[in-house]
Amino acid sequence: MKLEIEQLSKRFTGNQYPAVDNITFSMQAHEILSFVGPSGCGKTTTLRVIAGLERPDQGIIRLDQRTINDDRTFVPPEKRNIGMVFQDHALFPHLSVFDNIAFGLRGFTKAEKKDRVSELLNLVGVEALAKRFPHFLSGGERQRVALARALAPEPALLLMDEPFSSLDAHLRLEVREQIRNILKASQSTVIFVTHDQEEALFMGDRLAVFNQGKMEQIGLPETIFHDSGSRFVAAFMGDSDFVCGKSNPTGFETELGLLDQQNDYSPGTDVEIAIRADDIDFELNKQGNGRIINRFFRGAFNFYRVELDSGAIVHVFKLHTEIYQPGERVLTFFNAGHPLKIFAR
Repeated sequence: MKLEIEQLSKRFTGNQYPAVDNITFSMQAHEILSFVGPSGCGKTTTLRVIAGLERPDQGIIRLDQRTINDDRTFVPPEKRNIGMVFQDHALFPHLSVFDNIAFGLRGFTKAEKKDRVSELLNLVGVEALAKRFPHFLSGGERQRVALARALAPEPALLLMDEPFSSLDAHLRLEVREQIRNILKASQSTVIFVTHDQEEALFMGDRLAVFNQGKMEQIGLPETIFHDSGSRFVAAFMGDSDFVCGKSNPTGFETELGLLDQQNDYSPGTDVEIAIRADDIDFELNKQGNGRIINRFFRGAFNFYRVELDSGAIVHVFKLHTEIYQPGERVLTFFNAGHPLKIFAR
């Protein structure tokens, strides 16, 4: 086991609730774990506690079977063998790319430094930029240099805190693929913090979803997305809408009709059903159960917002050729082709 966290908690003075609330999880070597959640949910504080930049109120942290925090032990950040990549890259403006990467290589001979930096320049694809200074680099180049600097001392664990937040949307998509490939090629063990659900799904071998200081769910991206463990996870990770229903022996009665799905609820139990835009469909029908509020053109498809007669709002994907007008009445129905996630009310 590479990293083990047991019952980690941290509360800041003046705050009603803990910033980190009794978190337990573990990581294997060479794994990338994405921390994801809304602002203020505790993901960055957890990262800072693991790094040693904040002292926890309680909890055990072991890295490579070495205890670096418990009720009697606190190993300072510089002795934890943990690397960090920050939001703003934090490169030294007065040092060249080569010297930025070499900065943390203490105890290396001059020849060893040169070999290690050359290896990393090649790994991150910036060999031609070795003599440049940070202000001559693009955002993506600065990101790769910051990563190379963090990897240079071969840390046991690499922590990345919203590293792509300063990049524009197009560059962000390009850089995250490059960075993930680099992390896998270097066999790094990584915790990657982001508030972007799509980015978390792309970067992480596993995801940990945070909410109000708690780790709501940890698991494979597919599991988090398709088998959400709580209503919050379903809403946050998949932009789910929810329709109300009642269980019966054959499924769930809802305003979208019967959801024919096996269930273990007692008949008459009130539930909420999580649905995404590709789980339902509609057709024009003046006696339908809702009306179109708006249409958003997304290139390959149209994204419709529909208000059901109950007032509930749902969203539906349609082909880009299927164009309907706001105000038109529609009959909305289930069209998932797979079991939907049900939550008791």
